[in-house]
Amino acid sequence: MENKRATMGGTRKSAFTPLEVIPASRVANLRCEPLTGFTFIEVLVALVIVSISLLALLRLHIISISMTDTAEITSQAVFLANEKIAETLAPGYPEEGTNSGTVQKKALYLHWRTEVTDLQPPQLGGLDIDGLRRIFVDVSWKQGIRRKHLQMSTYVADRKLP
Repeated sequence: MENKRATMGGTRKSAFTPLEVIPASRVANLRCEPLTGFTFIEVLVALVIVSISLLALLRLHIISISMTDTAEITSQAVFLANEKIAETLAPGYPEEGTNSGTVQKKALYLHWRTEVTDLQPPQLGGLDIDGLRRIFVDVSWKQGIRRKHLQMSTYVADRKLP
């Protein structure tokens, strides 16, 4: 049923149409289609899950950076200890004694100490060997509030032994 209004020069359709009355017998047969989309609670739960996941990933990233820094510092300490052993062995059979110093690598201060000692027969487990010396290197540095140490040692024999 169309609702027409008279205008100058003709008729025009009205934007308003009368409502259709649905009998009660037909109302029971109408189906409501389920609503599609997400509810506000579902969106909030999803955001909470994503936030927790991102926080866990951020924590893992921070741990990774910390472990990388520790590995770099430990590598620097190992290189310094190897360098000090090589310096001690460079002139040949090392003299007994102690030497120490500090090296700065970037913003890190590495303190080192070398110690050359003769090994005595009781330390050799009953073997009768003369001219065997131990070169001990201790490298220390401050990491956070703690002091870290790396110790390395090697043994050298007098090449003039018969």
